Amino acid sequence: MNSDSSIKNAVRAGYALHVATASGAVAGMLALQAVIDGRWRAALLWLIFCQVLDGLDGPIARRIDIHVHAPKIDGHILDLVVDYITCVLVPIALLIQLGLLPEGFQTLIAGAIFLSSALWFARTDLETEDHWFNGFPAVWNLAVPTFLIMDMSSRNVLIVSTILCISQLTNFKMPHLVRVVKLRWLTLPLAIIYLVNLAILSWDFNPLAVKHYDGLEYWILMGFPIYLFVISAWRTWFPKLKLPFIGGITA
Repeated sequence: MNSDSSIKNAVRAGYALHVATASGAVAGMLALQAVIDGRWRAALLWLIFCQVLDGLDGPIARRIDIHVHAPKIDGHILDLVVDYITCVLVPIALLIQLGLLPEGFQTLIAGAIFLSSALWFARTDLETEDHWFNGFPAVWNLAVPTFLIMDMSSRNVLIVSTILCISQLTNFKMPHLVRVVKLRWLTLPLAIIYLVNLAILSWDFNPLAVKHYDGLEYWILMGFPIYLFVISAWRTWFPKLKLPFIGGITA
């Protein structure tokens, strides 16, 4: 009886988690509505909420063996559908609505982002066995708010966006922030600090009076992507290189 009860609870928990994951699409809709209405702060905060939700549902799903107890819904496909909305569609709407790209390039770059991201989500080699992503993992929901908050010039936004688009079709390794074991003791706390910092800056954001940051907020906002690039380059080009006290980058 206890065993049957445990199984039923696991099934309920599994499908409840699927619903929670799918609710990210609703949060994405609210973010898109905020973009349409010109409520930039709300749009940014909804995007961060979606990122936090995306980071939490995976570990919980693996912990409760969701593929065993709630098999009628493919959690991986569900996650990809929601991610395309929250990580690509909404951020690019924000990118266009605020005119962050040079005039005449908005449609070209937005189309390139949608195209490269669709191809990336459909890659059969999306993730390595040790949970590194192949190519930029389409986290435009973090890239675009950074462009906005840092008040980057349209020329720089164009250059960075083009580089990220191209990188989505490469085998440049980028870490899954939760699942990559190597350096997780450092990567995960830095990711949390980065997201908290981004949330604070998003709450404080005013498009009519953009602040120029040069203190701790700036170094956190720029430092974490630089850290990710360094360990990604290490994993991609020098995976056998061992450093003192750390060893090699591969698990």
